Amino acid sequence: MQFPNDENGQLLAEMHTAGIDLDKLLPVDFFILFEQENNAKAFIAALTKDELAPIMSLQTCPDTGVWEVKTTVTMVPEHQLLSQTEQYLESIADKHDGYGDGWGILAE
Repeated sequence: MQFPNDENGQLLAEMHTAGIDLDKLLPVDFFILFEQENNAKAFIAALTKDELAPIMSLQTCPDTGVWEVKTTVTMVPEHQLLSQTEQYLESIADKHDGYGDGWGILAE
């Protein structure tokens, strides 16, 4: 399997090498960070209206102390779709002074 030469492509290649089946639906976690709790809650409220990400959780990031929203989207983790979803979530987060902090798939 070939992957584009960028950060998302590298992550997908590592997951493929680790034996994760990237051809099936998987829960993909996207992480969005906020300095202020009210901004994180406003992001959640905005995204709640969107059926793309029905699963969200809010917690403080243990490493940095900032507010972290984990948004889980069930999808086939294809490079272009991952990149588009990441950009979409970040565009909403940007309106609430948030920023993307990557994505991940829990190993099965």
